[in-house]
Amino acid sequence: MKAHSIDLRERIIEACQSGGMTQEAVAERFGVSYRSVKELLKQWRETGDLSPRPRPGRHRLFDTQREKRLRKVMEQKPDATLAEVRELCGVDCSLPTIHNTLKRLGYRRKKNAARR
Repeated sequence: MKAHSIDLRERIIEACQSGGMTQEAVAERFGVSYRSVKELLKQWRETGDLSPRPRPGRHRLFDTQREKRLRKVMEQKPDATLAEVRELCGVDCSLPTIHNTLKRLGYRRKKNAARR
């Protein structure tokens, strides 16, 4: 879900501070949830800032530079196993991380008829 724009956040704060409307009415007027209004007012009181808070969670291990390296490894050795790819990339991570990154980049497992 995208964060509300700064302009919308400012209008919500102004409407709440004018004193003529309840928080529920402000939420309905601007098409946001009551909780959004409540949290925005809390953030404004505590920090004085209206900018969106950073989203929680882990950052990706494969940034653009590492993704380029991964693509290069896959071009050079497309039939490498996940463990070999991890070793060739020089990244300390789990095999599912390699698999998920390759999947996100559009690589699929090739079935080699000679291996059967």
